[in-house]
Amino acid sequence: MPKFIEMPKLSDTMTEGTLAKWTVKEGDKVTVGKAIADIETDKATMEYASPFEGVLHKFIAKPGGKVPLGAPLAVILEDDEAAPANLDELIAKAQAAAAPAPAAEKKPSATATKAASAGPRLPQAPQHKSRAAAANSNVRVKASPLAKKIAAERGVDLAALVGTGPGGRIVREDVENAPVGGSGGRVAATPAIRPVLGPDDERVPTSSMRNIIAERLLASKTQIPHFYLQMEVDAAPLMEFRAHLNAANEKTGGVKYTVNDFILKAVVRAAQAQPAINAAWDGDAIVKFKSVGLSVAIAIDDGLVTPVIKQAEKKTLLEISQSVKDLAGKAKNKKLSPDDFAGGTITVSNLGAYGIDQFAAIINPPQAAIVAIGSIRKAPVVDDKGQIVVGQRMWVGLSGDHRVVDGAVAATFLAEMRKLLENPALMLV
Repeated sequence: MPKFIEMPKLSDTMTEGTLAKWTVKEGDKVTVGKAIADIETDKATMEYASPFEGVLHKFIAKPGGKVPLGAPLAVILEDDEAAPANLDELIAKAQAAAAPAPAAEKKPSATATKAASAGPRLPQAPQHKSRAAAANSNVRVKASPLAKKIAAERGVDLAALVGTGPGGRIVREDVENAPVGGSGGRVAATPAIRPVLGPDDERVPTSSMRNIIAERLLASKTQIPHFYLQMEVDAAPLMEFRAHLNAANEKTGGVKYTVNDFILKAVVRAAQAQPAINAAWDGDAIVKFKSVGLSVAIAIDDGLVTPVIKQAEKKTLLEISQSVKDLAGKAKNKKLSPDDFAGGTITVSNLGAYGIDQFAAIINPPQAAIVAIGSIRKAPVVDDKGQIVVGQRMWVGLSGDHRVVDGAVAATFLAEMRKLLENPALMLV
């Protein structure tokens, strides 16, 4: 009996995947756990291992094509098994079963029928087609009680809103940002301004991952009230301490630490000292995380990924160094798993290696803070004796969600970071 390899759910927000490429050929023998394809999700491109053992008889999906969850990608046969005569029919049935079901049409209720026959009514505002489709679907709308209450008061159609809460849940801000009596996030107030292409310009279709990045960052900048703080740090003690530590480790074959290792450790320790920063907005409540899930921004060819060092508060400097190297290696080799992205509570983005002195980062929702790290530069500074000397300075920035984090909280967090970075030995205690 033929078996279908199906499009797997490789992330919690994934609804479809793009088959980037096959890494095997038709006719190859595959075993359980053998990598057979690269699949592009909304978060990263990942290797996909075969769930079955047998002979890969036929490819169904072509590289570059978008495939719904559960749709067949390929056919696996057992050794010496012949393909059934009705294989194409079986494939068509499997594809039809995985295809999104059309929205069911609702019959008018008895109340609506009675109201319609009672006489003339006031003209209704025209509905946007996406709103009408949502209203005619039988999909249950997930919304917080407060969001439902405000929507009822304002006349906002919840069915047409895009939820930004956990699992796509509609929260208060989604309703408050929607036009009164309108349909909110799915309706554009004005047509998008499109670029004019010249004869030599190229229009490159975006990947699923880039589309999700665009959607999440747009939601972050338009729905999260950002505020920004910057603090200058004396990096000379850190550079000196790191040089001594690496020199000692080199003699014993130990680990060579990067500046970023110390920065990540400082973020974790500062988040423990100021736990209000390690939180998230949840509609009508603030979630305070007990553990620090350290999301580390890593640049790859497809964009930016933020895998997570879980329970970072329990890890030593050495363990954090090893963890980030492991995640970076997995990201570059497309081996990150869905679990690698789960549990982030605060993000660190370091552009110092690119020569950027300081910048304002965009919050990684649903987190409430992101730390921006700039380069270490030599600069003229005034020492304790009032003399101008050559020093080393680094800018550390923080973007905060003002619904969760107050300015004083963010300032205290940055001050704790500066204390640790200017006294790096404290991070080893």
